[in-house]
Amino acid sequence: MTAMAKPQLQAAALEGDHSLRKRYLEVLSLIERLHRQALDVIKDELDRRDEREINSVQALLLFNVGDQELSAGELRSRGHYLGSNVSYNLKKLVESGYVHHERSVVDRRSVLVRLTHKGEAVRDMLAGMFERHLLSLEAVGNVGAGELETVSTSLRRIERFWIDQVRFQL
Repeated sequence: MTAMAKPQLQAAALEGDHSLRKRYLEVLSLIERLHRQALDVIKDELDRRDEREINSVQALLLFNVGDQELSAGELRSRGHYLGSNVSYNLKKLVESGYVHHERSVVDRRSVLVRLTHKGEAVRDMLAGMFERHLLSLEAVGNVGAGELETVSTSLRRIERFWIDQVRFQL
């Protein structure tokens, strides 16, 4: 390798590192902004429907419970919520009549939750909103199935990378 070629290769590698760093930090910021924006979209839908008893985080929790019976631990392990966050919001949803809870017969330490009719109405409202979004996502948002697949694949890879960072203390 010539004396000139080595510095050029090093400069190219540093530029590549800078570009990767910039894109990685941009993706981190975008993930955070998109989550907040999604909650804003849900809040707007709740406001349009004059649903003022719950907030957007609680509505999304109802959507994620769906038609299942889950424990708070299962909701946490699916990665949707932090520990105290899910406990607080489930307590509020139980108090407001959106969620029914009862002790597990198998594990008395565990509390299982499922939606009440009131909770199902919010879940269905969000499902309808997401369906409306799907109908115009490509035409208005210029995002088709191919782009969604690419984004989904990339985000799953980043998720796996982060899980490995924690699990294996990399």
